Amino acid sequence: MPQVTPLSRRSFVALAFALSLVSCAPAEKAAGPDQAPSEAAIVESARAIHQESLALDAHADIVVPSTAANFLSADGSSKVSPEKLKAGGVGAVVMAIAVGPGPRTREDDRKARAEADEKLAAIQVLAAANADTVTIARSADEILAIRASGKTALILGFQNARALEGQVAAIDTFYEAGVRVFALNHLAHNDFSDSSRPFHDPASKQYEPDAHGGLSALGLAAIDRINALGGVVDVSQASKAATLATIARSKTPVIASHSNVRAISDATRNLSDEEIDRIGQTGGVIHVAPFTAYLVNFSTPEKLEAIRKARSAAGLPETYSYPYELYWELPDPVARELFTTSIREALGPATIDTMIDHIDYIVKRIGIDHVGIGTDFNHGSGIEGYDDASASFAVTLGLVRRGYAAEDIKKIWGGNFLRVMRQAEAAAAKAEPSQ
Repeated sequence: MPQVTPLSRRSFVALAFALSLVSCAPAEKAAGPDQAPSEAAIVESARAIHQESLALDAHADIVVPSTAANFLSADGSSKVSPEKLKAGGVGAVVMAIAVGPGPRTREDDRKARAEADEKLAAIQVLAAANADTVTIARSADEILAIRASGKTALILGFQNARALEGQVAAIDTFYEAGVRVFALNHLAHNDFSDSSRPFHDPASKQYEPDAHGGLSALGLAAIDRINALGGVVDVSQASKAATLATIARSKTPVIASHSNVRAISDATRNLSDEEIDRIGQTGGVIHVAPFTAYLVNFSTPEKLEAIRKARSAAGLPETYSYPYELYWELPDPVARELFTTSIREALGPATIDTMIDHIDYIVKRIGIDHVGIGTDFNHGSGIEGYDDASASFAVTLGLVRRGYAAEDIKKIWGGNFLRVMRQAEAAAAKAEPSQ
């Protein structure tokens, strides 16, 4: 059966609304055959779809004392706090035990491991303190059971193999602690994998060249171990070569937990068409993030000039993989805030419609079974109309307005992620030796 695109679905959705209005109470005016559904009818339909969906966010960051204040809500709270998750009807969220970049030394790897352990402890404390509203889930079945109980499932994720301290066996330790989604990369290359954003050396003002041409021997072994345990492999933030090598190595479909379309927004950590195609061909899922710098087209002459001026004024190189790059290396907090404000103004606003443009692109290119949502909240993400988990319904409403059918929205919001998770679990169970 041919793939139904958002454009072709629009007429069917409109017709369904019109038919539903024919049977409304006498006080309602029935829609004519050519009349568009009312705003109230659209909102009512979207609310029903949102309630029936497993709204699953494939990537958000864990808040610890060192989390930058500008990554959080205006009141200093987490954008995926239990209260906001409940208000937004979010049924599950992957909380990432993510660590940042650093030199590739044993001492710095130990620091990365300490940071990962701190974040793991923080999410465990959060879950224990809010047991009436959230529960850590270790399987697809547990996610659904937790959601059915009226709570939000917290799925543990892992990001940046620096925290493995060069040991593939450390993956088992994180898995035993409950981690089910594993990404080898963040900013900067590590001993396992190349990053889509090579680390900049402030002294030499040079970017590190690709370290491994994709994955190192450690990286290949890590993918094998994640597969063997039944974890979900995540390629977000990996270089193109590393992404393609991971897809080729993994025995189960991969996800990109928070990645957008490079053809729309030319940031190196967004996905090229080749990567998008391979993820689709192998059954994976790309989760689109509401992150302005990875949503908007900043390649217009006006925006490029505004970005150049902002970077030049801050003393940052004009070569970059995304407009904000290297802001964290500005030593003066005032200068850092001035620079990020200038870049934000240069980029202009992003909206839910901008985000859905990326979803549309992926759907039209590889199909509805290969797209999802991963916010990257608490790490710089947030757009007009969708700045924290409490506003999640706005995405469903936007998808309905764009012409997506209920079953397709359910796939986008969590169905596709669950399918990949079940495939990972099943493959590991099948490979286990009989007892």
